[in-house]
Amino acid sequence: MSTPIRIGIIGYGNLGRGVELAIAQNSDMTLVGIFSRRDPASIASPAKVYSVDDIEAFKDRVDVMILCGGSATDLPEQGPAFARHFNTVDSYDTHAKIPEYFERVNAEAVAGGNVSVISTGWDPGLFSLNRLLGQAILPEGADYTFWGKGVSQGHSDAVRRVPGVKAGVQYTVPSESGLARVRAGENPELSTREKHKRDCFIVAEAGADQAAIKDAIVNMPHYFTDYDTTVTFITEEELKHDHAAMPHGGHVFRSGKTGDSTTQLMEFSIKLGSNPEFTASVVVAYARAAYKYAQEGFVGAKTVLDIPFAYLSPKSAAQLRKELL
Repeated sequence: MSTPIRIGIIGYGNLGRGVELAIAQNSDMTLVGIFSRRDPASIASPAKVYSVDDIEAFKDRVDVMILCGGSATDLPEQGPAFARHFNTVDSYDTHAKIPEYFERVNAEAVAGGNVSVISTGWDPGLFSLNRLLGQAILPEGADYTFWGKGVSQGHSDAVRRVPGVKAGVQYTVPSESGLARVRAGENPELSTREKHKRDCFIVAEAGADQAAIKDAIVNMPHYFTDYDTTVTFITEEELKHDHAAMPHGGHVFRSGKTGDSTTQLMEFSIKLGSNPEFTASVVVAYARAAYKYAQEGFVGAKTVLDIPFAYLSPKSAAQLRKELL
């Protein structure tokens, strides 16, 4: 067996814990350690835990760093900063800002001679790939993406960072009528509000202005302004009892025509028992791709749209041709 790919985890929230579990299922990888802004002694993990302040000492001991911070405030700073020193993979998911984020990360990765794969996961990520595939195969058609019902990690992270919020979770809820119309081949023109709504369940800090919290959430750019959003204030006990699980899912459609008038519909869907664990599994597969590109001497940033599926697999090209074609 070849030498395992040495992985580091930066951040140990839901995604970081998911990455730790995913690495244990990939025999070609080994976890070097977890790097945190918190006191390492406060983190309960069988892995070695280090202060993120000491991370540069691991430059020659880690092949790929997996960045597990949130997209709202962590990754915009951490992505470019760590790309200068390590090969990295992240799950940056603020769709509107991905082009800008890519350029910043690419500049630092090139300067440091590293590979950085950004915006992995399932959307952006697997859903992005299916949108590309659908457009390429059915050039005359329309794309539809529905998320949920489920907990969005990025949006939940965003609401938790609102001043006065002690804890919280956000559910994305798809429109059943919208789904039915797409599956019927109607090719409807659906506004953002007609496709989804967002439900937020918030635990406010003692004495916090709940009206101000609600206003900050429903008017948050890129996250909530384009949706019908409800904000419900609950207790910590209710949050733990009713909202501890992190399910999610969704659908990507390409509805189009071929020939003179033949209706064609492509659909890709996922149903997840744990959003962070599934996202982590996707991120870990792309860490393997980052390692392969680094071994080939490539430097700079890539997205899922640039990477062949074969780079995600631990199997050789010959194995893949024999087993999967």
